[in-house]
Amino acid sequence: MTFKQTKLKGAYIIDTGIRKDARGFFARCFCRKEFAAKGLRLPIKQASFSYNKKRGTLRGLHYQIAPHKESKLVNCVCGSIYDVIVDLRKGSSTYLQWIGLELSDRNHRMLYIPEGFAHGFQTLKDNTIVFYQISEFYHSESSRALRWDDPVLAIKWPVKNLTISSKDKSCVPLVRRRGETGQAGHE
Repeated sequence: MTFKQTKLKGAYIIDTGIRKDARGFFARCFCRKEFAAKGLRLPIKQASFSYNKKRGTLRGLHYQIAPHKESKLVNCVCGSIYDVIVDLRKGSSTYLQWIGLELSDRNHRMLYIPEGFAHGFQTLKDNTIVFYQISEFYHSESSRALRWDDPVLAIKWPVKNLTISSKDKSCVPLVRRRGETGQAGHE
């Protein structure tokens, strides 16, 4: 596996280093030793799949607050997604900045998302499956979401025809405060 630091400190794009032969391929998608060597902690407590029937399905931007903050390792095992994370760490130099990148069954990339980030994605193909490894149990009272179309963030989602849950539609936009920036970013 190779780890590439993103412009959002602590978040990494991970290439699995696929080994192909006549049978198909093999790739390691997690190694505690390799993560620890980069200073990344991911004590996996939960793993989840998300099946998304239609292109344009948007999920997020979700996160959990203390004391149930979570880090995640996300990959797309079937299809393709535009994966987005937003830095919510108030002391961070990249507070409210975001990155987006494609994760797919073709590029076999993963995204490591540290605590203090919101996460969401939009499917780029029908019948897309996303796999998450998560460091914390789901805790409904700590669950939060940012609005996907918040003008403070100005995220550029690639597919205009959205399928989105009523819960995600009902999120309230951020209120811009003095000194905060919502600069767009793309990785």
